[in-house]
Amino acid sequence: MKCLPGETRCSGTCSKDAVNCHSHCLVSAWLLRLRKPAGDLVKLIQNYIDGSFVPGKQEFADINPADGTTIAKVTAADEAQVGGAVHAARLALHGEWGRLAVRERAARLHKVADAIEKRFDCFVQAEVADTGKPVSLASNLDIPRAAANFRVFADLVKMAGLESFQTETLDGANALNYAVRKPLGVVGIVTPWNLPLLLLTWKVAPALACGNTVVVKPSEETPATATLLSEAMQDAGIPHGVYNVVHGFGPGSAGEFLTQHPDVDAITFTGESKTGAAIMKAVAPTVKPISFELGGKNAAIVFADCNFEETISGLSDAVFLNTGQVCLCAERAYVERRIFSAFVEALKRKAERLHSGWPNDEETNLGPLISAQHRDKVLSYFRLAREEGATVVTGGGVPKFGDDRDHGFYVQPTIYTGLPETARCVKEEIFGPVCHIAPFDSEEEAVSMANDTKYGLAASIWTSDLKRGHRVAQQMNVGITWVNCWFLRDLRTPFGGAGLSGIGREGGMHSLNFYSELNNICIRL
Repeated sequence: MKCLPGETRCSGTCSKDAVNCHSHCLVSAWLLRLRKPAGDLVKLIQNYIDGSFVPGKQEFADINPADGTTIAKVTAADEAQVGGAVHAARLALHGEWGRLAVRERAARLHKVADAIEKRFDCFVQAEVADTGKPVSLASNLDIPRAAANFRVFADLVKMAGLESFQTETLDGANALNYAVRKPLGVVGIVTPWNLPLLLLTWKVAPALACGNTVVVKPSEETPATATLLSEAMQDAGIPHGVYNVVHGFGPGSAGEFLTQHPDVDAITFTGESKTGAAIMKAVAPTVKPISFELGGKNAAIVFADCNFEETISGLSDAVFLNTGQVCLCAERAYVERRIFSAFVEALKRKAERLHSGWPNDEETNLGPLISAQHRDKVLSYFRLAREEGATVVTGGGVPKFGDDRDHGFYVQPTIYTGLPETARCVKEEIFGPVCHIAPFDSEEEAVSMANDTKYGLAASIWTSDLKRGHRVAQQMNVGITWVNCWFLRDLRTPFGGAGLSGIGREGGMHSLNFYSELNNICIRL
């Protein structure tokens, strides 16, 4: 069976017919229309349940944030289809997948990574079309990290050890206690739109490494790469039912159907804090294990002895990467007073050099926001900042292009000063390319202001004094603190937040321990 009219093979890597080439053809269509209206190239993204693409009962639009056009129709799973996905996952848990030895599971996860790299261009273009992010960012961060997630956890699970103790009993004999690792079961995975494939695989990879099966509900804004990953799973020999994708929204839709399903054994979620609270309420009656990575209002502390140019470069990334749509981005910067004016001016110059071009242009380094709704939210904070008395250093509005980008969801990179620490724009997460900069006079003052938040995800410290770097970092009430860097990660280290920023830790053994049931066995010797 050939591809449908108007569809083409993708980068020469697709050897499948149209029955199994759903995502390749779709991505090729996206690649063709990134700079023009969708027209007749609108295609259909379906659910993936028990090894097959399954149409839903209703359709909704997948919008390109760069120009506001519809790039695909997505079919939403109804409650019965979500139940079917959970049932398929349950059967797969006790089928071939459940019988595989750890080394065999790990080998197949390596094949998933290989399959992602084989389809590298397809994944890049799908991610760019869904998010509007620059192709350079998707090519250098999102897709390589997705493949790396599978390799890291595949290798880690083979080496993961557990505790064992030999103890003396009261009667002078001995007992041996040792732990075994078993899968949790069927895991519901709900993922956000800002780093769709990266954060999806960050959860899917360790879940599968531990022998679980999964039902994934990607963000309705970014459905493509979760669906495309199903083909990589097929190529890698992942049995049907192990990986399932259901599309839809939250309340009254696939998200609620999945999190409330009685046969789902655990839920892991990355996204807004208020959504995490709703999921926690939904799973409370069945006391399911949960792992939440939620929002942040992250602070940077800049001391006068920092390497100035490196700090400006690092903070520019920390504020504006992915148009500020990263949970780890810095929306607050506290700068020692004697370099405050110079710092504000230098970061202003950095912001004004950012290029909001078409996503597929290599020189583009600032994309649009994800949706019109999110742009309205960010712009409402821009207005609020002025009402609260902010000084606008740069930005604060919507750029004008004179082409189809004017129908997209761009905002200007924005810097404010002059707000009190009680201002809503200093306290509430905006999730856009925006930063408020305030001066400080002492280390104690800086630490106090940085920690004055209900969130607790990340912080960064910039100083040439290594002792101070250690000292201040250990006082931050967050899950991760960087010193003289940002967004640098070893995937084996704990990642997560405190307060409104989440529950639990992901990464390395922390992920394996969440996705496992640890059972102790005691034998009297």
